[in-house]
Amino acid sequence: MSLFPEVPSDIPGAFLMQSRSQLRDVYVPKILACLERLPEDALWWRPNPTSNSVGNLILHLCGNARQWIVASIQGQHDIRLRQAEFAADGEFDASTLADLLRTTMADVDSALANLDPAALTDTRSVQGFEMTVLQAIYHVVEHFSGHTGQIT
Repeated sequence: MSLFPEVPSDIPGAFLMQSRSQLRDVYVPKILACLERLPEDALWWRPNPTSNSVGNLILHLCGNARQWIVASIQGQHDIRLRQAEFAADGEFDASTLADLLRTTMADVDSALANLDPAALTDTRSVQGFEMTVLQAIYHVVEHFSGHTGQIT
């Protein structure tokens, strides 16, 4: 059994397949497993006032992925309220956060599954920065990696 899915011969297709796999099959299951085990009173705990809780990080990951992939790639209106992700403090329970993560990442996976690999070099504006679609996807994958490590 291979750690990585079988790679297609085309590099753009391989990039999309690997990005989807990492998000869907590695990071999201790790976060969901953590949510199942985390005591409810620990979900919004912050070690200090400038740190984020697990709940904040999940809201942040969902906001980031929806903005950078769903809105950006599919040309949807960006409705992200980034500061609210960090200001939240107990508004959602673990089950609600798990549902939000699943729904968001299903939308992300669908956007990536339906993306023509030739569009990876198209440019988009995200948070005022011009970048290629490939760069936006790469950012979301590495961003998920970092915060998954913090959560788990």
